[in-house]
Amino acid sequence: MIEYILISSSFAFAASVQPGPLQAFLLARVAEGGWKQTLPASLAPLISDGPIAALVMVILFQVPGNFERVLRAGGGIVLIWFALRAFAQWRRSLDDTKSNVGSAPRTLIQAVFVNLINPGPYLGWSLVLGPLVIEAWAKAPMYAIALVGAFYAVLVLSLAVFILLVGTTSFLGPRGRRALVLVSAVALAILGIYQLGGSFKVL
Repeated sequence: MIEYILISSSFAFAASVQPGPLQAFLLARVAEGGWKQTLPASLAPLISDGPIAALVMVILFQVPGNFERVLRAGGGIVLIWFALRAFAQWRRSLDDTKSNVGSAPRTLIQAVFVNLINPGPYLGWSLVLGPLVIEAWAKAPMYAIALVGAFYAVLVLSLAVFILLVGTTSFLGPRGRRALVLVSAVALAILGIYQLGGSFKVL
């Protein structure tokens, strides 16, 4: 169980600090309304990911086991690709992250919509979390529950901390954001290698 908790927690942390639509929304919302009004938006993944996860899991439970292994290998490749992109972002200046954001959504429901049109949850559940949940469930349902619970606990907590840091300190200036992106790049690379190794092990 500890293995699945560590994997899902690492993936959640990497997902929370990667520049993307939801992170851009959070930055813009903090700038416009402050961290107190923005903090509830950290719960958006709990709402938006439910339908995505349900749809993906229904499909994955219907596919042959060999296809699940292919998906896991594909997930490993995608994670390594994300790691390379994150490393490239780390090498560039992130000063314009905030300036590229449009008008900020004002409610949690709008934040949920932002996450629904974000490709991250779809890729994450179909190529990473979905196959891992099936693998964990086969060993023990509690393992799968712990995996999902750890992922969303770390994701929501990381987003909340992100909002607090943006709103109350200067830590997430250009240097702070670059440091977090570098850490996430390393985490994604490790997870990608783990996914690829696991897919070859079961083939």
